[in-house]
Amino acid sequence: MDCASVRENITAWLRFQVAQAAAKGLVVGMSGGVDSALTAVLCKEACPESTLGLVLPAGSNPKDAEDALLVARQYDIAVRVIDLSGVFELLMGELTAWGARERTSLAIANLKPRLRMICLYYLANEYNYLVAGTANAVELALGYFTKYGDGGVDLLPLGNLTKKAVYELGRYIGLPERILTKAPTAGLLPGQTDEGDLGFTYEEIEAVLCGTGGSKEAREFVHRRRALNRHKLASPPTAPADPCQVLVL
Repeated sequence: MDCASVRENITAWLRFQVAQAAAKGLVVGMSGGVDSALTAVLCKEACPESTLGLVLPAGSNPKDAEDALLVARQYDIAVRVIDLSGVFELLMGELTAWGARERTSLAIANLKPRLRMICLYYLANEYNYLVAGTANAVELALGYFTKYGDGGVDLLPLGNLTKKAVYELGRYIGLPERILTKAPTAGLLPGQTDEGDLGFTYEEIEAVLCGTGGSKEAREFVHRRRALNRHKLASPPTAPADPCQVLVL
């Protein structure tokens, strides 16, 4: 991969998207992982005076916030820390107080990115910024993100980069080694990792998606996962109506 060209193309595309939307800049959630770190740096390069990083812990590992702030300092990215831990616990208490189902790990995990997106869009509205998502091509292909959470964004700078390409570009721009070597995780539950959730390594999954290999089990997983999560990449379906009442746009 020609990292210099990819870097230049993404930053130029970001500037174009901001101009097209008549926006003033970009806001990005910084989790301490490689995807969000790379996204934040590219946003900063595209909009040097109008990029804001948000660190949004919600009962998270403190080291994740430390890693996010390390990147912000190294690349001079304006950053705010908003601790959502108390809000999260209060909301969970309200949601379960009236006899809702037992707290499930999936419900808990999905609530956190949706709370974070509230914060990102609040600041985006305040400053007339666009929300830059951090998902890469593998996550998008598998639907490995929370609908209306980290999937609810305005644009996706890394949306056409595999995880391997993300690491390659991250090394090229000089991300801290501790960011590049930590296990990928959404940080939603204690001990959670991406590859642990998926049951396969990113290398195995990318081999299937790129048509270069992969075990039978990996191929079956990828096809099943893509079919199951296809709805995440589509607009909400609308019910059929009287043809005479359908608007012609």
